[in-house]
This record gives sequence, structure tokens and C-alpha cells, in this order.
Amino acid sequence: MTRYGMAINQTRCIGCQTCAFACKMQNGVAKDMRWNRVLTEGGGVADDAQGQYPNLTRTYLPLACQHCENPACLKACPTGATYKDEMGRVEIDYDKCIGCRMCMAACPYNARSFNWAEPAFVPDFVYGDGQVERRERGVAEKCTLCKERTDRGEEPRCVQCCPLDARIFGDLDDPNSEVSKVIVERKARVLLEEQGTRPQVYYFE
Repeated sequence: MTRYGMAINQTRCIGCQTCAFACKMQNGVAKDMRWNRVLTEGGGVADDAQGQYPNLTRTYLPLACQHCENPACLKACPTGATYKDEMGRVEIDYDKCIGCRMCMAACPYNARSFNWAEPAFVPDFVYGDGQVERRERGVAEKCTLCKERTDRGEEPRCVQCCPLDARIFGDLDDPNSEVSKVIVERKARVLLEEQGTRPQVYYFE
């Protein structure tokens, strides 16, 4: 069995947003939407700092779908549009999505976007990987762990493009994979562990 997951080194993350824009370009994500966000922890605005001068710190939190082992979104979906595939990725069947947004309400990570209108693009054409399924008005969408790329044995685009190598992708069920070793050795944590969703995206410093 293979169970894809990711570990993110917050010490290395500099908030450059490369992962967010690489994701957007790879997956043809429409204007004003993002599947992958980089938040600033503890601050009220982007790139804010914590503490009092001169003792200031700044920490970034890259955030997208956590591809949970026990996904709340899957349980909430009334049509079976949200499903977990054989590689452990949480995916959406857009043909089954009725736009009820129950998955969005159930997700504790606020990790989905919704197409309220026909998707608009700048420039005015659909960019991205030609194998990525296009989304129309009235469906929820989110990070797919770059399903098309990972099916080809490639890394997700956000992992490939990170200039500081802050992201590690691999098989969580393989104890010898780099991602599995890092999770153990660096005592990586998951977000909102108390929710019981068992995310497959880990964070460490």
C-alpha cells in the first residue's frame, strides 16, 4: 500500500508564496482563488511579526488540504463526490459535486474554494497541466496533491518549486522514505490534532 503525505519545515519557509503560485499555475486555479495559502502565524496581517521590538519573530504556515486519514469532508458529502483514493489522497469527483458546500463547512482547515461564478483567468485562458480536470461554476475544489503529477511518479509542483526545500513528499507507509524518517526524527506535528481527522500533512521546525 502507498499513502502519500507531506512534511513541511516551518523554519525553512520564508513566506515567498512560490508554492501557492506554482500550485495555481499547475492546476489552472482561477483568478481570486487559491488551493495553497501561506499564512503568517500570530499576526493580524500578512508578514506581520510576533513579540515586541527588538525581540521579534515571524513564522509562516503553508496551508492546503491536509489529505486526512479520517476526513471530515468525506463524511459530510451527501453525494460521494469527496472520496479517498488508493494512494491516500482526498479527491473530488466534480461530476458528483452538487455545490452544497457541506464539505467546506465540515473541514476544520478551511482548505476548499468554491466556484461562485464561471472561472475567470488572467491572462484570459486556462493555463496549467493539460491533464488536470477543469472545474466549472458551482463546484468545490481544493489541493489534489497534484494527482496528475504524482500518478506519473513526480513530486507535487509545490514541492518541486520550493526554493528552500521546505517541503518533503513521499509514502507515509514506507518507514524508509524521507518523509517518514523526518516525521519521526523531527517529532513533526499535525494541525488541530484534537479534531481526530489524522492529517497526512505534518509540520516541523
